[in-house]
Amino acid sequence: MYFMGIDLGTGGVRVIVCDTRGALAASCSIQMNETEVQNLPPAFHEQRIQTWWPTAVQAIRSALAQLKAGGTGAPAISAIAITSTSGTVLPLDQRNEPLRPALMYNDGRALEEARELNSQNPQFLSKVGWSFQSSFALPKILWVMRREPQVARRVKRWIHAGDYLVGMLTGDFGVSDYSTALKTGYDLVDLCWPPFLQTAVGLPAEAFPRIFTPGQAIATVSSSAARQTGLARGTLVCAGMTDASAALFAAGACDPGDWNTAVGTTIGIKGITRSLLKDPQGRVYCHRHPMGWWLPGAASNVGGECLAVMFPGSDLQELDRKAGELGPASIIVYPLVRRGERFPFVEPEAEGFTLGSPRDEIDLYRGYLEGVGFTERLAYEVLTGLGAEIGKRIFVTGGGSRSRIWLQIRADILGKVLVRPRSPDSAFGAAVLAASSTAYSNLADAARGMAVIEAVFEPQQTDPLREKYGHFLEACRARGYLRD
Repeated sequence: MYFMGIDLGTGGVRVIVCDTRGALAASCSIQMNETEVQNLPPAFHEQRIQTWWPTAVQAIRSALAQLKAGGTGAPAISAIAITSTSGTVLPLDQRNEPLRPALMYNDGRALEEARELNSQNPQFLSKVGWSFQSSFALPKILWVMRREPQVARRVKRWIHAGDYLVGMLTGDFGVSDYSTALKTGYDLVDLCWPPFLQTAVGLPAEAFPRIFTPGQAIATVSSSAARQTGLARGTLVCAGMTDASAALFAAGACDPGDWNTAVGTTIGIKGITRSLLKDPQGRVYCHRHPMGWWLPGAASNVGGECLAVMFPGSDLQELDRKAGELGPASIIVYPLVRRGERFPFVEPEAEGFTLGSPRDEIDLYRGYLEGVGFTERLAYEVLTGLGAEIGKRIFVTGGGSRSRIWLQIRADILGKVLVRPRSPDSAFGAAVLAASSTAYSNLADAARGMAVIEAVFEPQQTDPLREKYGHFLEACRARGYLRD
């Protein structure tokens, strides 16, 4: 029995096929070219979607060819699930053709609409524990409906990026999952579209997708899609979820108290809690776990970007080796390399800082590695203060998890066991979702049974870094970034 996970990313499509124990049978990534709409105003990000399906077809066919080379055919795939970016939306007409380019997850044009939705719906926002941001789907939908009348009068429905691939696979363009639909305003507490939605946007309820639980069977692969992709007709298609949420389960998170830190350009944190986590400052918002738990998440502007900016062209592996020999740095660094922070504190004017003068490049490099760890620790302390349970282990993914010395430094700072999974990407998480209601009885069992641990890092040299962390907090307070 095999499962296929498809990740529609901003730059390409990744497809993996694995068995019930998470062993990879096929893997393929295909890049998309010239999809980004150029010459847009600042904060506008759009993508032409005409390459989405052809790229997905190419990636699926390539994965199936690998599967066949191993002696297995497409009928062995029991179920498929799809993941994609959170907040990316596009309008379709009566024939399910796109009426304009997709408004991407990072499009921030709808600032005015977000403020209006927040001011008009305080009770709803209090219930769900978050507020609309300009990058959320619903404010962007409202922006288009008001400013592009040629589009507004022809809209049959608004869908999300992953929903489009589901439609192409099954012929049903009117379905989504409640993880993907959160930023369109779906009520994850009462599991319904809120009454204010139709009034706000001026569209009937039918303009928004029918919502399924992530992992739930929703349709099967159509004859047309089977001919194009090579998939077996009738293969089950299950509801997916957003890419960051899928990656959490790819890492192996299965129980309340499990958390994952993804260190890429920035730090992204997501975990599992028993109850809805509400943050009055709006730093954290919660997706819903298919088993009734919650999936709070937040992101910092600090991350691996600091190494690219501060050490351009350097051999980072060699710097890692020397930093591991050095011991704790002589300096304390808040490694923000751009203005403004969103988590673990909200401060639009925040800037990075360095306390002390580094002895040399290695000392400076080590200081930046530690600074990311200090930010990560503060993030988890904020989550704890909001009522989250943080277990003894933390899963670690992203480009930053490839550095063993960095993981050891972070384990020492956090005082936690860091666990690096073998296949931490969102496509694998989508495959876990596909298996969760077919081969397994629930998502927790699927994540537990399919994720494979690659390396474990135990905290060792904690005392010197604990003292440095205290000074880091004092410096943040002195600058007004932290307020008791």
